[in-house]
Formats: sequence, C-alpha cells, structure tokens
Amino acid sequence: MDRIPRTVWALGLVSLFMDLSSEIIHALLPVFLTTTLGASVALVGLIDGVGDAAASITKVFSGYISDRLGRRKPLILLGYGLGALSKPFFAIATGPLPVLGARFADRIGKGLRGAPRDALVADVTPQEIRGRAYGLRQSLDTVGAFLGPLAAIALMFALANDMRTIFWIALIPAVLSVLLVVFGVGEADKGASGKVKASPLRMVDLKSFDRRFWTVVMIGVAFTLARFSESFLVLRANGEGLALAWTPLVLVVMNLVYSLGAYPAGAISDRANPVLPLAAGLACLIAADMLLAFGNGLLAIFAGIVLWGAHMALTQGILAKLVADASPEYLRGSGFGFFNLASGIAMLFASLLAGILWSAVGPQATFMTGALFALLALVLMRLRNDP
Repeated sequence: MDRIPRTVWALGLVSLFMDLSSEIIHALLPVFLTTTLGASVALVGLIDGVGDAAASITKVFSGYISDRLGRRKPLILLGYGLGALSKPFFAIATGPLPVLGARFADRIGKGLRGAPRDALVADVTPQEIRGRAYGLRQSLDTVGAFLGPLAAIALMFALANDMRTIFWIALIPAVLSVLLVVFGVGEADKGASGKVKASPLRMVDLKSFDRRFWTVVMIGVAFTLARFSESFLVLRANGEGLALAWTPLVLVVMNLVYSLGAYPAGAISDRANPVLPLAAGLACLIAADMLLAFGNGLLAIFAGIVLWGAHMALTQGILAKLVADASPEYLRGSGFGFFNLASGIAMLFASLLAGILWSAVGPQATFMTGALFALLALVLMRLRNDP
C-alpha cells in the first residue's frame, strides 16, 4: 500500500500546533466571555457563529484562487500567519466586541488556509489512500485540540485562573505552526493538477460540479446544523457543576475520542462504503444530544461528550474525502470552498439558534433541536446513490 506523503504529515503537524494554540483559548473563551466580560449565552453563540461563517465564506475565495494560481502554499501560509497574529487580541480584550473582532480575524485566517490545505492533501495523495490521508491530518489536528484544553487546565491552576496571561502563552505554538508551514510544507508536483484557468469565477465552472457533489454539500449542511459550536458543551458541563478551572476538560475528552477515531474511520472509508461510518456518526450524535439534553450529573454529561467526539471522528475526515472525490480535479480547491461556505452559513445559523433556544427555553431545547437536524442528515444521505 502507498505511503502517506510527507506533505500530509507536515500539514497535520501544522494543524496540531495551531489547534493547540486555538484550543487553549477556545476552551476558556465561553467562561471568559460570560464570567469576566459579562456576555450572554446568546452572544457567545453569535461570536462563534459569525467567526465560523467568516471562515467558510473566505474558503470559497481562497480555494478558487489556489486553483487559479496552481499553488496552495502561499494561501496556507497567509492563513496560518493571520491566525497567529490574532492571538494577542484575545488577551487584551476588555469587552465582547474586541473578542468578536479577534475571533473574526482568527477565523478569516482559518478560511484562507482551509480549502487550499484540504485540496493539497488530495493533490499529493493517491485516491486509493485518500481516506487514510484525511484521517491522519484530522487526527493530528485533533491531537492539538485535546492537548490545548489540557494545557489550559494546567495553566489555570499554575496561574491562579489568570486567563489573559494564558491567552498570551497560546501565541507560542501558533508561531511554531507558521514556521512549520515555511519549512515543512511543499507543493504538489504540478500544483492543482497542472491546470491553471483564468479568473474570475464563471458560471460554467459551477456546471462542472455534478449532482454527486451537491448531494455531499447538502449532507454537510445537515451535519453542521446538527453540531453547533462546542462552546455549548462547555457551558452545559459548567452549568452541571464542573468547576471553572476544569471546564477545558470538556474539549480534552471530546477531542481525545475524535483524535483516536479519525484515522481508523478514514481507513474504513478507503475499503468500504463511506456511508456506513457516516450513519454511525449520526447515531452517535443523536445519542449524545439525548444525554446532553436530559442527563443529570457530570457522568451523564461526559458520556454525551464522548459520543459527540465519536461522531466527529466518524464523519469529518470522511466528508472531506467525499468532497475531494466528487470535485473536478482542476477545481478541487473551489469544491472545498463551496462545501465550507455552505457548512459555515449552516454553522452561523445553528450557533445563533442554539444560543437563542438556550437563553429562551433552556439547554434541553438546544440539544433536542440538534438531534432533529441529525435525523434530517440521515434522510439526506439516502439521496446519495454512490458510495
């Protein structure tokens, strides 16, 4: 079997360090906003939703530009660089609005790098091991995502809950991530399949994406509506009695399960019908929502968080593989851009709705609505004719 290319490993390590940085901040941001800055839960949902939507809109343009340039690395470097530059602004924020600005800049960076990075994985990887490649990159990314909250817990104890100083420390792995892009990431031999087309985007390009691609997009939207921001998992555990210093443990547990499961799920999708792990992932999400809606005590809440992580492992890398397989080769970056635009708009709606339901009705309504959207995703999967 072919070996996973060096560039995929490098991109995974780049993601690991940036996620380590981002998750140190993200693990504490919901409680920082609500307890230190006095923001409402609805505003937390708005900040997360606007940031994720900005990232997804940016991915359309970055993916398309990388297709036209025939090069992925410049936009990947720009995106990780902007992500690193945004970190200090969380530390100096004096109200929710500066946090929104920092989150917006951070997510713009994510958008700039996301589609070119995912397209580059497909560019350098043979199709028969593409599921493994996406699973590996996602797994390494998620190692950072659970090490970040672990570091946040340790730093909260070491620094007596001084969240601003912790946000400054988070800048260090972000800088390491940028250096890894510079020295470790290479281009595919012929860029995006060696074909460079003229700008601007034309309607004829949209016609190159067939029903199979748009069905994957619809499934991705339904998945995203069902899995609003993980900030609500943090708030749910905190509301159930988890102490402030221990709230990052929520993301540690979720991302540990996610990291351990992403590569095996990708390997399964290379050998079998990828619909099977996707369906299993939705079943995990529905069970997670039930526990998070109606569970009493931290044991039940963390059981729901474990299932949430399992659903992420079983779905996210496989969705990326499906996008790559369904996109025309010379428009692969644009394909990831369109997919992430649709998913980002869905994330904005989902996070706003989750925050409004939480504030107006309660957490049970938030998680029950997520379960209903997961059932919708199961229905949409039946529309997909091919594996």
